[in-house]
Amino acid sequence: MAYKINSNCIACGACAAECPVSAITEGNPYVIDPDTCIDCNACANVCPVDACES
Repeated sequence: MAYKINSNCIACGACAAECPVSAITEGNPYVIDPDTCIDCNACANVCPVDACES
């Protein structure tokens, strides 16, 4: 199951910079494309507010 970004997102961009498949689109909150996400957990590892969840 693809990761999602919840309402905790502060739009810092840390997740997008770490995504190896560029599945994360800039916004407030940022958005993860479920068809592109490979469930690697990179976004969750760098998110300072725990906004990335599986």
